[in-house]
Amino acid sequence: MHYLRIILTLAVIVAALNCANGTNIKKGSDASFQLNLQAPIDKWDEAIPLGNGLTGGLLWGGGNEIRLSLDRGDLWDLRAHPGFTAPGFTYETVRRMALAGLTDSLNKQYAKANDYPTKLPGCRLVITLPGNVKATSFHLDMKNGVGSVNLGDQSIECFFSADEPVALMKIPGSVANIELIPNNAVIKLGNPAPTMGKDQKGIWLIQDAALGFKYVFIVKSKKLDDYTLLSISTATNKESENPFQLATKQADEALNKGFDLMLTDHEKWWDNFWSKSSVTIPDPKLQQHYNLVQYYYGAASRAGAPPIPLQGVWTADEGKLPPWHGDYHHDLNTQLTYWAYLNSNRLDQGLSFLDFMWSLKPVHEEFARNFYGTRGMVVPGVMALDGKPMGAWFQYTLSPTMGAWVAQSFYWHWRYTMDPWFLKERAYPYCASIAEALAELMKPDKNGKLKLDLSSSPEIHNNTQKAWITPNSHFDLSLIRWIFGANAEMAKALNLEKEAIRWQSLLEKMDDLATMANDGPLLVSPNEPLTESHRHFSHLMAIHPLGTLNIEGTDRDRKIIEASLSQIDRFGSKYWCGYSFSWMSCMRARAGQPEKALEELVNYLDCTTRNGFHVNGPQTRSELSDYKMRAFTLEGNFAASQAVHEMLLQSWGGLIRIFPAMPGTWEEASFRQLRTEGGFLVDAVRSKGKTTSVTITATADQPLRLKNPFETAEFLSDTKMVTSEKGMIIYSMKKGQTVHLYK
Repeated sequence: MHYLRIILTLAVIVAALNCANGTNIKKGSDASFQLNLQAPIDKWDEAIPLGNGLTGGLLWGGGNEIRLSLDRGDLWDLRAHPGFTAPGFTYETVRRMALAGLTDSLNKQYAKANDYPTKLPGCRLVITLPGNVKATSFHLDMKNGVGSVNLGDQSIECFFSADEPVALMKIPGSVANIELIPNNAVIKLGNPAPTMGKDQKGIWLIQDAALGFKYVFIVKSKKLDDYTLLSISTATNKESENPFQLATKQADEALNKGFDLMLTDHEKWWDNFWSKSSVTIPDPKLQQHYNLVQYYYGAASRAGAPPIPLQGVWTADEGKLPPWHGDYHHDLNTQLTYWAYLNSNRLDQGLSFLDFMWSLKPVHEEFARNFYGTRGMVVPGVMALDGKPMGAWFQYTLSPTMGAWVAQSFYWHWRYTMDPWFLKERAYPYCASIAEALAELMKPDKNGKLKLDLSSSPEIHNNTQKAWITPNSHFDLSLIRWIFGANAEMAKALNLEKEAIRWQSLLEKMDDLATMANDGPLLVSPNEPLTESHRHFSHLMAIHPLGTLNIEGTDRDRKIIEASLSQIDRFGSKYWCGYSFSWMSCMRARAGQPEKALEELVNYLDCTTRNGFHVNGPQTRSELSDYKMRAFTLEGNFAASQAVHEMLLQSWGGLIRIFPAMPGTWEEASFRQLRTEGGFLVDAVRSKGKTTSVTITATADQPLRLKNPFETAEFLSDTKMVTSEKGMIIYSMKKGQTVHLYK
């Protein structure tokens, strides 16, 4: 009884502390899956993010006013950028003017600032509570995708249904008023003011936009015994000839089904999502951020919905168009955004991006034919929802190698799943089409090496004549070398021997990477070194993410990597953005520099707001960078999540490495069901600085190649294995087979 009294007393104290802090943590929940923010939240980019892939909401406010900023991924103004519809504007125009030193004229003629194409913000739902009710704090439970607002002794709860195209909000008692507020940015584009409506059951907004596009937001309400239930729905005329009718039907059905029943189905989806994998690290802030970013995948990326653009389903709610028009940037942003889904075994989330890009293959083949004059496929460096080009800075928006970086996502999906159908029907056709255009755009120099006419390195020298650097830039060269090699590998796996020989032959016609001196740092181009701090590590692509230059290569390879990263240290982070820190953390982990990897990851956290959103510029530590921007984009978040993966598990080159880049302070760590190349699922435990247990399950018939994860060659196993002289554990595994190694 004495121990029981102690336990009960502690429970009461914990409950009291939670109440005093304004938290609303469920019994038994893990604090690392909770985001707790004190009221008021005055800025939309500090809000609680909610979503179901297609639609999203930002929960914020203060006092007795609660705001829910509403968005959906397919709200776009798709009028073509006038530069790309100008008569005679082709890649030949760009090539001719760039080589003639006429970049300023090129920009004046074709790169004029324009408000469309652009992602469109949705609208804002404003709920006014009775005057005596005040918000004290806001919360997100990542485990079940539910946001809440603490009102003292009661809470508002809100979720965007994982199964239905609706959101539900349960509000204690009555509400004084509900209102939908249009976003003025939509009207500033030349669209008419929305049609607003209201009846006894709800309110709505109907917006007519460019090119006949129409969308609807509708909020229905129902007063029950002790609470008010709101059902929020949206539809477009691309889903139905009568989007208002569809949105009304969806909202009514959810209202009739009720909050609790809808929540039950919603929580089942999230239970399945979190069952895919988990990571445990000893840094509470990084642990919470890792969980939050994985939550973003579930909330903002679903197969069948548009993939995550710059801001996902949380477009800026400030009466302006979103930063960079909320587009799909392929010179870094989309790629970093989809780095972390494979290791975390969230394949459905990645298919949102892959299916989307595959659906645009005909658009990009036409772009290659009509704009570049080539066969194959070219992906615009900056792209709208319909796959068509937008924006300026032609050195990057029109760089044909951006598609090779997109293609790596297809290659990786095959390597991490070993799905033969995906290899044959998606990965190889996509990568081969990209490489076909690149091969056609290049010409041999006097030494027989293939060169592009125009080359650049994002975003070296910004949008100036100087940004057209000597071909081939290391960014271009690294990507072209990689895709030719990857195509040779995939063609061989498909028994396409002639095609494999062709790709290998093209690879051999490419230059080697150039360095300062014999084994100094990598150059930006054959005749240009890096001379200052820069936000984009485009010249280091071969180290990460391509991995074609790695620390397990030759002594010279290791010296080049060391020299290149030492040069980065000398120049410092003066001109870095937030994503620079998280990308560099990944690179340091690949290079076997765990302390540096952790340092950059901690630095990255200062480029986030209190709700975890990456906003590009440092927010409190001015010494980190001269960039003081506050422009929300998501790629830095996902790169940070991948940096954690790179510390815990690496599998590039077909060799699995357990805890390959663990900082000295991370003596205790574990992970469950992380995925590797070869399609293996891995569990591992680290205790007191040593690996104690590793479990590996094969999802395909594959040979296991594992670097011995224990300090000595000796270990115990439930399966007889072969250990090579170099400490590599080799075993031929069958699909569904599991092996367990331990000390």
